[in-house]
Amino acid sequence: MTPRISLTRYLVEKQRVDDRIPSDLRLLLEVVARACKGISHAVNKGALGDVLGSAGTDNVQGEVQKKLDIIANEVLIEANEWGGHLAAMASEEMEGIYVVPNRYPKGEYLLLFDPLDGSSNIDVNVSIGTIFSVLKKPEGGHGVSEQDFLQAGSRQVAAGYCLYGPQTTLVLTVGDGVAMFTLDREQGSFVLTAEDVKIPEDTREFAINMSNMRHWDAPVRRYIDECLAGKDGPRGSDFNMRWIASMVTDVHRILTRGGIFLYPWDKREPGKPGKLRLLYEANPMGWLVEQAGGTATNGRQRILDIEPGKLHERVSVILGSRNEVERVTGYHAS
Repeated sequence: MTPRISLTRYLVEKQRVDDRIPSDLRLLLEVVARACKGISHAVNKGALGDVLGSAGTDNVQGEVQKKLDIIANEVLIEANEWGGHLAAMASEEMEGIYVVPNRYPKGEYLLLFDPLDGSSNIDVNVSIGTIFSVLKKPEGGHGVSEQDFLQAGSRQVAAGYCLYGPQTTLVLTVGDGVAMFTLDREQGSFVLTAEDVKIPEDTREFAINMSNMRHWDAPVRRYIDECLAGKDGPRGSDFNMRWIASMVTDVHRILTRGGIFLYPWDKREPGKPGKLRLLYEANPMGWLVEQAGGTATNGRQRILDIEPGKLHERVSVILGSRNEVERVTGYHAS
């Protein structure tokens, strides 16, 4: 019988056998995983835990916070602040960075997260998730500042997400492929269930919010029109649309069976380059997709090459199966 590989064993082997990660990063990822188990427990309780509905407050983005948004944010901070692996954290739910308090030892890593992606789906019991990214604090200087977080996605040392659905699934990369772990609730541990995940280069599925069609730029409109034309159109093939309104869930589907996800710039807010956050969503998801053989761009350049100018910077996102993403990106170029 093949032995089951736990997340801890997987990370230990990445450190000791493959020499891919240092011990502090391994321990940090284990703490993040434990925090995700706590969030999963809160999500699963739902109405029984009085965690559904609005918290009656807005986050820094001007979006109404759900109770679970706040709970997930607090769980991640409390789990990670005392371990000695981090210098600071940044969250989609907080205006500024959270520096590890002086009463705790400080490490050399920076943790960024969207504590609960897909908040609009919480109350209707649709899959949601936590997205995280790990950077190394730049050398030199004293203390830590917001500027330390403004690094291109290509400099990430780890990234992943935890999906809270029918199963709780942790998806992780440390730069040598993508692995998936499923939470065994009886044992209380994440177990490796897929390794070296690969996204098919071609697909017949696209994910986009069709209600925004009238606001799209011409290249995106052209691409979707061609997909909708089906066998009689220029693509000569029928496409299916899938849209869950939760990036973490849509990306998980793409990692599992292929597809393309688009959240493009639109004309309603022409001054904003996009809707999704570069540091908390686009960078970690873009790196996961690339590590699985896919592609991630903003329509004009590789997501991971974008140099962020501010903590909550937004970006247009097109990611997934390589050939489809390259087609849309080519339409922008032409």
